[in-house]
Amino acid sequence: MDNTLNRSVSSLAIAVRTGRISSEELVSLHINRINQLNPDLNAVVQITGEAAFARAREADRALAEGNITGPLHGIPMTIKDSFDTAGVISAGGTLGRKDFIPAGNATVVSRLQKAGAILMGKTNTSEFTLSYDTDNLVYGRTRNPFDRSRSPGGSSGGGAAVVAAGGSPFDIGSDYGGSLRFPAHCCGTATIKPTSGRVPRTGHILPFGGLLDSFQQIGPLARKVEDLTLLLGIISGPDGIDPSIVPMPPVVPGAVDIKDLRISFHTDNGIIAAAHDIDQVVRKAAAILEADGFLVKETRPQGIEASHDLAMGLWSSDGGASIKRLLKTAGTVKHTIPWLGLAKALAPGDLDALIMKWYGFRSTMLSFFNEFDLILCPVNAFEAPETGSLGKDDLSAFSYTSAFNLTGWPAVVIRGGTTSEGLPLGLQIVAPPWREDMALAMAEHLETAFGKFNAPGC
Repeated sequence: MDNTLNRSVSSLAIAVRTGRISSEELVSLHINRINQLNPDLNAVVQITGEAAFARAREADRALAEGNITGPLHGIPMTIKDSFDTAGVISAGGTLGRKDFIPAGNATVVSRLQKAGAILMGKTNTSEFTLSYDTDNLVYGRTRNPFDRSRSPGGSSGGGAAVVAAGGSPFDIGSDYGGSLRFPAHCCGTATIKPTSGRVPRTGHILPFGGLLDSFQQIGPLARKVEDLTLLLGIISGPDGIDPSIVPMPPVVPGAVDIKDLRISFHTDNGIIAAAHDIDQVVRKAAAILEADGFLVKETRPQGIEASHDLAMGLWSSDGGASIKRLLKTAGTVKHTIPWLGLAKALAPGDLDALIMKWYGFRSTMLSFFNEFDLILCPVNAFEAPETGSLGKDDLSAFSYTSAFNLTGWPAVVIRGGTTSEGLPLGLQIVAPPWREDMALAMAEHLETAFGKFNAPGC
C-alpha cells in the first residue's frame, strides 16, 4: 500500500498546499484504493469518482492561482451514508430511502466542503444508525479490514473500515451509544464523540430533538489524534437550525498543560469486566502515565454500574414510537432494527421516575471530576465480534460507551493494542463536559507513547 495512504489529514493538507502532491493525484490514490478493497469490505456504498476528480482539478487550478479554499484544500473524504449529501444517494441503510437524493447537504458536510474537502463517497451504516453492526437491506454487510470474518462495529463501521484500510483520510460518523467509538475500537482508528451540544446534527437521518436528543453526537474518524482536533474545529458550532448547539470556544489541546492532570482508570464498570487483552491495554496506558509522573488511581465513578439498565430503559421507554416515526417518514416497511423488539412503553409515572433517575445519575457521575480530570477505560468489553453474532444478551458490553452518552461527556478513542489474533484494541479517554482539549491532549501523549501499530493487511 502506498505510504501516502497511511498519512494524517494534516500532513496531506500541507503536502497539497506546498505542491508535493496534487489534489487530483491524492484523490486518484484513494479512489484506486477504494476500488481495490471495496469488493471485499463493502465499506463504501456510493463512489462519487467523476465529481471528486472534477473538484480536485478545480482545487489544483485554484492553488496554482494562489487561492486556498481552507485548511482541507484538495483533501478527499468519505461521509457516513446517514448524512445528506446534495446530489448523492443518502439511504441511511433503510429501504424506503434507497433511491433518495437530497437537494442539500448536512451542516457538517457543507462545513467540510467549505474548508476545501472533496467528497469521494458514502460509507455504510446500520439502518438509521441503530445497531452495533454495519449491515442493512440496501447495501448488505461491511467486513472488518483486519479479519473478514469479523464485524467493523457499528453503526459507523463503513467509515472506520475504509479509513483503517487506507481508502479515505477521514470520515464523519455519528454516535448514539458508541457508534463512533466501537467501530474505531474494532478497526484501529482514532475518533472523538464530542460533548453534547458541540456539533450540529442537521441533515442526519436520526434527527435532533426528542427525549434522548443529548445522546447523539457527530464526530470524525481519522488516523491520528491531531486530525480529530483539526476536523472537530471545522464541524463545530451553531448552525441556526439545531437548537441544542452551544457557541463554545474552539478546542485547543496544545494549550493544555497535561502534567497536572489527575487520571483514574477502570477495567470493570460493575456491569461486565473487560476481556484480558482489553484490560491489559488500559493498564498499560495507566502504567505509562504513572511512569511519566501523573497521579493515577484505579477507581471508577460511583453509580456507573447503573448505566446499562438506565440506557436500555430510556431507549425503549417510548415503546418504539420514535423508530416507527422514522420508518414512516422514510417510507420503509421491511426493516432490520433490533430495538423495536426490546421496546416497552412506560406509563407516565414510570417515565417521570426514569428521567429523574437519569438526571441523578448524571449528577453523581459529574461529581467524580471533583477528584479526577480524566477517565481511562475500555471502549467495549470485547474485541471485534464475528459478523452477525451480536445478540441482545451481548448489549451489556456496550455499557462502556453508552455510559457517556447518558452523561453527554466527550470521549476520545485511540488504538492501544492488538489481540493475539491480530485484531486492534481501543482505549477510551473521557473528560468533563466541554473539555475535549484535555482528552485530546492526553490522547496525543498516549498515541506517541504507544508507538505505531500495523495497518490491516488488505
